[in-house]
Parts: sequence; structure tokens; C-alpha cells
Amino acid sequence: MARSSSGVFVAALTAAALAGVGFLAFQAEAAPDKPRAAQASASGKAEDKGKGKDGAQGDGGPGDGSRKDEGGEKAAPPVPAGSGTGQRVVYALGQKRVWLVGADGKATHSFEVAPSAVNPQPGPYKVTSRDATGTGSDGKAIEHVVRFHKDAAGVVFGFSAAVDGSLPDPASGKKTGAVRESPADGRAMWDFAVNGTKVVVVA
Repeated sequence: MARSSSGVFVAALTAAALAGVGFLAFQAEAAPDKPRAAQASASGKAEDKGKGKDGAQGDGGPGDGSRKDEGGEKAAPPVPAGSGTGQRVVYALGQKRVWLVGADGKATHSFEVAPSAVNPQPGPYKVTSRDATGTGSDGKAIEHVVRFHKDAAGVVFGFSAAVDGSLPDPASGKKTGAVRESPADGRAMWDFAVNGTKVVVVA
């Protein structure tokens, strides 16, 4: 009986040991799977996050910057040196650009213009007359006409905007001195350049 009980006990211990080894072996095999799954999950999240970030950079990063560059106003060149002081309209012939300069010397608005065939001589002038509407020398309906000079040949120089947004044709052969603006810029000029306002033309 003692031997039989001892044999049963040893067998039970052996079975328990084998079961324990089997369980440990199972855990050893299963354990690497868990980190691999976690790593795959983390990698998946990182990959998704990376894609999202790349997508943001590709679609919204530089793209947003580009849209801002295209959609935002470009900084206007500085007010030309030697254009005087105080409140004035500065018209640069070479740049085909106008600045509306406040009393503090800072430009409140600047825009490109389209001159006609004849340009005024560089120098200081003053706004001499204004008309809310009229007809241009090209036959176009114009608005916000601000005149500042009439030369010896009878050419009248002034800023205006065509109602239809059209521009003068310098090659038309007509000796006219209209300086055409966009309708929005024409409104800004009209509000700024009242009679007597200084107009400085530079080369």
C-alpha cells in the first residue's frame, strides 16, 4: 500500500509538473504575441497619425500657405522717395502705381493703374475738379473722375474708373491722359482726393 500510495503521489506530482511546464510554455509562446499585437497597434496608430500629418502637410500645410500667398494681398512697394510730405496722392509713372498717403506719411491704400497714351510730367499738382460720373475719351461710361492737370496741348490728366472695368488702350493713337483704375480703387481715390489735394507725379 505504501508503495502504491507513493507511486500515485509521484505520478500526481509529475502530472502537475508537466501541466505547469505546459502552461509556462503556452505563456512563453503567447507572451511575444501580445507585444507584437501592441506594437502593431501602436505602429498602426503611428502610421495613421503619420498619414494624417502628412495629409495635413500635403493638403493643408503648404497648401494653406500657398492659398494665403495667393489669396492675401501682396505687400505694396514703399512710397517713392522724393514724393514730398504730408497728405498726398503719389503717382509713379514707371511702376504704374498710385499711393494714397495720409498726413502721417503712411500709405493708406496702394494700387496699380493703367495709363493712356500721354503721361503728365513729373512734378507736384493739385486736384482741380471732380465728377461722380462721365464719359471717357474712349467712349466708356466712367465714374469717380479726379482731375489734376491740363497741359499746354490741352490734354487733361485725371484718375477714373470705367463702369465696366475696362482699361484704356495706349496704342489707340488718341492723345489722352486718363489714368484708369479698377472700380474699387476709383472709389478709394474719390473718397481720398478731394479738391485741392496734392498729387505728386514721379518718374
